[in-house]
Amino acid sequence: MLSRVAEDLYWFGRYVQRAENTARLVSVHSDLVLDLPRNIEVGWSALVEILGAGTQFAERHGSDSGETNVVHFLVLDPANPGSVASSLSRAREILRTVRESLPHETWEHLNDAHLLLQEKGDRLLGRAKRQELLQRVLDTALMTYGILGASMNHDVGFQFLRLGTNLEQADMTTRIIDVRTSSLIKPRVADEQLRPFQNIQWMSVLHSLTAYHMYRRHERSRVTGSAVLRFLLQNREFPRALMFCCTMIGATLPRLPPNRAAERALERTRALVQDANIDRLLESGLHEWIDEVQIGLGRLHQAIAESYFRT
Repeated sequence: MLSRVAEDLYWFGRYVQRAENTARLVSVHSDLVLDLPRNIEVGWSALVEILGAGTQFAERHGSDSGETNVVHFLVLDPANPGSVASSLSRAREILRTVRESLPHETWEHLNDAHLLLQEKGDRLLGRAKRQELLQRVLDTALMTYGILGASMNHDVGFQFLRLGTNLEQADMTTRIIDVRTSSLIKPRVADEQLRPFQNIQWMSVLHSLTAYHMYRRHERSRVTGSAVLRFLLQNREFPRALMFCCTMIGATLPRLPPNRAAERALERTRALVQDANIDRLLESGLHEWIDEVQIGLGRLHQAIAESYFRT
């Protein structure tokens, strides 16, 4: 396989996964606004933080991080390379060049979602129609995964696509946990009054990763911070958990040409996750620990790019 095609498939997986996660974040956050009392301010800027787009947002909107600006920036703004529209547009452009490698139905669904955002996105972005628009993006992403998993040869091209998908999900899972567990809610009232709503915050973390129902099935108890973190970081069976993504990457690398640098980066990151003391991290040090994991994921991406794409 040409290195260019391998890179395209890798990034196709990342872009579709990014579009889905961003759409889900906005959808869950919109619901959270309705669940919390009016005297608790839900900061929309947290979503920009999760995606690491603070600089681009400030260039576009300054310090005005209200709902309208943030939602438009994350969903439709073509100047934001991480927006839903930008991610789907890039995935669509890749699909035009590697269409012979992927099932034809993939193009139909992805192109329909792209055109919907381009032609009707502004009209559907208000609160009344927003969930309908975001659900269309989510359905498109899930349908794409289903078509590729069921109808694409599981050859080396599929392995690169799967590599990109899992690495993107691992990155997004750590970002969501890092920001949502620290700066989601800005209290305007006494801490005692906030305690009844702490579970809502932890549930929003789960919903951001479509993990709520699987968490309840796994834990069979009320939602607590330590249990949520343990599930999202160390569970080996939930597809969006960090450890699951690392395991899938580990199962994919042996099916590609040998890459010792990528294997070492993955081994270090996986050991970091496996050996983490969740209760201690929750008390102090979670942010620093996630920074270490992010650095490890960055090294893994770098090793993959240098070995397979820059030849």
